[in-house]
Amino acid sequence: MTTVSLTDVAGYLPGNPVPAEFYTEYPGAEDKLRDNPMFKVPPLRHHVAADETNVDMVERAVQPLIERHGADEIRSVDVLLMHSQLPDTPFVGAGTEVARRLGLKPTSLIDVANAGCASFVHMLELARQILTSTDARTALICNAQSAAGQLFTQSEVRPLAQAAIPGDGCGVGYLTTSASAPVLGVVTRHISDYGGDMTAVLDDGRKYWEPGKSQLRIGFTEAGVATVLERGNRLVPEVVTDLCRQLGLSAREIDLLVTNQPNRTFLHNWREALQLPADRHPDTFDSCGNLFGAAIPITLDRAIRSGQIKDGDLVVLSGFAHAGDFAGAAAIRWGAGHTGHGGNMR
Repeated sequence: MTTVSLTDVAGYLPGNPVPAEFYTEYPGAEDKLRDNPMFKVPPLRHHVAADETNVDMVERAVQPLIERHGADEIRSVDVLLMHSQLPDTPFVGAGTEVARRLGLKPTSLIDVANAGCASFVHMLELARQILTSTDARTALICNAQSAAGQLFTQSEVRPLAQAAIPGDGCGVGYLTTSASAPVLGVVTRHISDYGGDMTAVLDDGRKYWEPGKSQLRIGFTEAGVATVLERGNRLVPEVVTDLCRQLGLSAREIDLLVTNQPNRTFLHNWREALQLPADRHPDTFDSCGNLFGAAIPITLDRAIRSGQIKDGDLVVLSGFAHAGDFAGAAAIRWGAGHTGHGGNMR
């Protein structure tokens, strides 16, 4: 079977860090969810500029890949996969514009709408399947998250507990049919029983595209949050354990676990369940907030640049999405081709 490697990753964070006080000192009604573990406020996060799009962020995140591998190599990628947490335009995904902006002519282009906070794992699996079953040899996978500076800064949403948690950013991965950092295995679960449990709410009952004055927010309730906490605490350790079992390994052999970064509670509980020390589970929550789908590649990029990953390390990427309708994990044997790479991520 063709070996597929996650050859490189890069990340981009927009603007200057936004302090917690932007939310906590904003006047508004008291939210009964404010003391829930799901909504413990990170000190910092980043927001997209008013005129900054998902495509803009992808272009900026890909720049380090161009600098390290050359413009011609990146422009010749065969497969492009794109996930936008908050699409800029109805009807069309961002993938085609990303291809135009970067000068790509991929033979396969997919805008991925599902898998949310774990979409990097989902896209890695899809890219691996394409690269092992076709003549394609390279792939670019992109995660852009722009909801924090747009959806969650609305005047009626900003006082809510949910608003202070997200941050904006973009992470990208470059896959090749090589042995530089082989993907050893991927486990994914599409859990249809939980489909539709995450909802968006408008208080006047209108559809989001209909004219009106109410502002779109996530439909969190106390019961719903308790359900998500239970599912999230369980799903990530389960898929990581399943993956390790398939590879004939113990979870304690993981050198670095890189997950999505929803809140401190999940991060603590996941590594406790897998019996991993904190120094083997990189954490960007305090400086970036919840980056949704962009969290895994951005956190991985930061771990590489800080020297946390060594040649030969077993790196596992994992996360879950929405109210638990998707979970996944991927194992990578890190290679010498990654060590010492730079980046433009702030």
